[in-house]
Amino acid sequence: MPEQPRLIYLHGFRSSPQSQKVTELREWLADSSLPVDLVVPELGFSPDEAVAHVEQAVAEAGDRPCGLMGSSLGGYYATVVAARHGLRAVLINPAVAPYNLLRPYLGVQENLYTGERFEVTEAHMHQLQAMDPGPLVNPDHFMVMLQTADETLDFREAVARYAGAPTWLQPGGEHRFQDFPRVLPAALAFLGMAAV
Repeated sequence: MPEQPRLIYLHGFRSSPQSQKVTELREWLADSSLPVDLVVPELGFSPDEAVAHVEQAVAEAGDRPCGLMGSSLGGYYATVVAARHGLRAVLINPAVAPYNLLRPYLGVQENLYTGERFEVTEAHMHQLQAMDPGPLVNPDHFMVMLQTADETLDFREAVARYAGAPTWLQPGGEHRFQDFPRVLPAALAFLGMAAV
C-alpha cells in the first residue's frame, strides 16, 4: 500500500493550528476518508523560524507526495516554500506583500486562539521581504482561492501576483473565507490528493 501523501497547512497571522479552517479541514478529511497525512505546524511569528518549521515538515515527508495549503500570511509562506522546492500549493486569501501589510502591526500582538503575546518588529519585516521569491517561475503550481469582500486584503493584488495560476474568485465572502469546505474537493484534487 503506498504511503499517504503529506498535506502541510499553514495558518495565518495571529492564528494557530486551532483555527476554524484547520478544524473544518480535519473534519472534511475524516468524513471523506482520504488517506492524507495532515501536518499543521505551530508557526509562531518569526518569519525565518516559521519557514524553517515548514521546510522541516517537507523534508520529513521524504519521497512521499507533498503539497502545501496556506491562508493569509500562511499563503505567503506556502508560496515561498513551494517556489523553493517545486511543490504545489493552494493559497486561501493569501498575503501578497506581508512586509507592507503587517507594518501597522509593529509592536505587541496577541494570538487570537492561544492568547500568547508576541512582538512584531522591523527585523521581521526585513525577514519577510528577504524571502520573497519574486516572479513565479511556475505559476501553474499554485491554486489561488479568493473572496472579493475580503476586509483585510485587496483580492486584486493576489490576482495580479498569481497571474497564470488557476484561480477561484468568489464574489462576497470575507478574509476568513466563507464556506471553506466547499472548495476542498477542488483544492485536494489540484494537489493530486483526491479526485474531483
